[in-house]
Amino acid sequence: MHRVVALALPSVVAFDLAIPAEVFGGDVRGEYSFTTCAAGGGHVPTTTGYGVRVEHDLDALERADTVVVPGYSPRDRPGRDVTDALRAAAGRGARVVSVCTGAFALAAAGLLDGLRATTHWGFAGELAERYPQLEVDPDVLWVDHGGVATSAGLAAGLDLCLHLVRTDHGAAAATAVARRMVVAPHRDGGQAQWLHRPVAPPGQGLAPTCAWAVENLHEPLTVADLARHAGWAPRTLTRRFVAETGRAPLQWLTAQRVACARQLLETSDLSVEAVAARTGLGTAANLRLHVQRDTGTAPSAYRAAYRGRRPPRSPARGERAG
Repeated sequence: MHRVVALALPSVVAFDLAIPAEVFGGDVRGEYSFTTCAAGGGHVPTTTGYGVRVEHDLDALERADTVVVPGYSPRDRPGRDVTDALRAAAGRGARVVSVCTGAFALAAAGLLDGLRATTHWGFAGELAERYPQLEVDPDVLWVDHGGVATSAGLAAGLDLCLHLVRTDHGAAAATAVARRMVVAPHRDGGQAQWLHRPVAPPGQGLAPTCAWAVENLHEPLTVADLARHAGWAPRTLTRRFVAETGRAPLQWLTAQRVACARQLLETSDLSVEAVAARTGLGTAANLRLHVQRDTGTAPSAYRAAYRGRRPPRSPARGERAG
């Protein structure tokens, strides 16, 4: 029996805690046992307004084969008793896993030093800034190094837990768990498709020209066109764009085209060809290239994610590290 122990830190994200509980605690094959623990045991507050009562204190980690740390907020450094217990579990060979912002606890314990890891895209920058000794990848759904694994935000913990079942017992076992939970065994794309990437706003001097460009994305606009509208020389326009938006004019324009394409894929039934024409990306192939680069998934899968449709079958976007 593979013993899975979830470490609930205050204030634990209840959804993150429920994921391993359902995957491993609801195991119909009898391969796993599941329990919870906390520093001191007992009552643990959650981020959603109610508390949970955990079964054990940190001693439970001494008997765990897999330790799962769900997300928690605020993302403060856990106490030394927690980080010592995590290091001890990993040191004796237990697999240590985080869901969402649980990665902050693993990083505080030094378990991610020198490794690639992920967390919720909204906190990836904070994780990278606070722990520069690790490489943060905000786009993937999970990263698995074998003994240490991290998942992206919230529901990506489900992708990682199913991956762990698949690793432990094969695809059929993971599919059986997914079928019981009424979810797909594999999920298309990575976190990138959910990221909001605002395009830097222009300064007051560029605003009229930028607004005109956005209204005419379907046209094959050039730097000369933008400069002519602004009444400046092309070199002056380029300098102003870089100073005010951090991008060259055509880079800014491409970002606007991709942002518009994403909005049309999310909200309209236009064909990929029509979206490409309306946004000035030209061809469907060029649209696919830019959307794939920006979101990590194909336009059809991206649209399906936002429109509740079944995407074409493709591999799940996880990351198994060597």
